[in-house]
Amino acid sequence: MTNRKSRLAAALFAFVLLFLGGTGLAEATPSAAPVSVQQNACGDLTGFSRVALSSLPKEATTTYKLIQTDGPFPYPKNDGVVFQNREKILPACSSSYYHEYTVPTPGSSDRGARRIITGNAGEYFYTGDHYASFKVVTV
Repeated sequence: MTNRKSRLAAALFAFVLLFLGGTGLAEATPSAAPVSVQQNACGDLTGFSRVALSSLPKEATTTYKLIQTDGPFPYPKNDGVVFQNREKILPACSSSYYHEYTVPTPGSSDRGARRIITGNAGEYFYTGDHYASFKVVTV
């Protein structure tokens, strides 16, 4: 838990430095994710579609809330683990920059294809097709 808090504090610090360092201004509170991210610490996000959290399946909002409170997650061995970005769709970052969380699919006998991917700078990505495509989530 201490390691998780340290990562979150470092991510918040990096986010503030990133946006106050010349890429634009953003208002953020410790309990809120950025509303509009044009860039993360690793690259440009302007080519990504944006989607409001409220327009995603309701399970995505549940997953988002669990991320904010550090669980408990429905798949504890899979949720919160490092996302490898093997598809190289998200901007290239350090190996531990992204983490993935399951967005349950009602009626599915397994975890399904839906995920929220978080970045250490506070960004959120949604995939409904098991990493074939991503959208930046606005909260």
